[in-house]
Amino acid sequence: MQSKQFASAVLEWFDQHGRHDLPWQANKTAYNTWISEVMLQQTQVTTVIPYYERFIERFPNVESLASAEQDEVLHLWTGLGYYARARNLHKTAQIVTREHAGAFPETVEELEALPGIGRSTAGAVLSISTGKWAPILDGNVKRVLARFYALEGWPGTTANQKKLWSYAEQNTPQQRVGDYTQAMMDLGATLCTRSKPSCLLCPLQQGCDALRLGKTDQLPEPKPKKSIPVKQTYMLLLQQDDSNEVLLYQRPPTGLWGGLWSFPQVADLRDTLNETGFELREESMQPLEPMRHTFSHFHLDITPVRARVNTPTDSVMEGKPLLWYNIEQPENVGLAAPVKKLLEMMANS
Repeated sequence: MQSKQFASAVLEWFDQHGRHDLPWQANKTAYNTWISEVMLQQTQVTTVIPYYERFIERFPNVESLASAEQDEVLHLWTGLGYYARARNLHKTAQIVTREHAGAFPETVEELEALPGIGRSTAGAVLSISTGKWAPILDGNVKRVLARFYALEGWPGTTANQKKLWSYAEQNTPQQRVGDYTQAMMDLGATLCTRSKPSCLLCPLQQGCDALRLGKTDQLPEPKPKKSIPVKQTYMLLLQQDDSNEVLLYQRPPTGLWGGLWSFPQVADLRDTLNETGFELREESMQPLEPMRHTFSHFHLDITPVRARVNTPTDSVMEGKPLLWYNIEQPENVGLAAPVKKLLEMMANS
């Protein structure tokens, strides 16, 4: 199958079966496309839609996002995970407003220079919002191309990344580039899925090497597995006497849950005085059911511990931004996912 045939088959399928009513397709500006593409990194469309709608309602343009407090941006992101994406959105909005007069650059290279925008995201923003020729290579497109060309080995190696970009470039048409970009993402998301791909419905079945070789269930090859370490922590749910308020602190701006509000954490309950300024007696502490939160590179086993404390002094977690968070009147701040879950549990208990 030649490149022109490849693109024609994909576009013909898209016209009949592609997704044409996603919220960000109603107004294909660079801003809307950028927000949706960043949200869709590592996250499925069905999960993203309500987050996108709330985000655009609050921040309808790049200027409104740039002028917002980071806390509010993180609050609207709570639950989507990979919070560096939200911090980078905020930074990029400020750069675009300050240095580009609110207009997104119109070259892949300039877009890539902005925080949180890689080559594929830059290509998607450019091709969808302006129609300019720019290939993409997100996870869905990698899967389609890896199967079509029966790519051996894990697609994430440097050599295979180079091959896949070459395939993406040669098959991206000069016309209807935005539709082709959306079509390839749709194809991977709806037909060429990770497991049980719908090959009989695929417009590329006649040229697909993985299908011809009977290897659609083997390709693309998974990333070589590494054992994921497990870390332990206690989260301290500290409430003032006779109050619905619980103590949160803001984590440093970078690193794990950067900029989000979280419960104080200790590795050992005997360290509560040093870490929080509160001396918690064993009889006052109520351990709750443990929970596991998985990051890309380790598991975090969390044991929540609920305790009542006296009115705090100035020495409590000195030097860290603190918040006595009212469970019954929640504030619009960014919360780590397990923190949000535990706060909801406390509100319902």
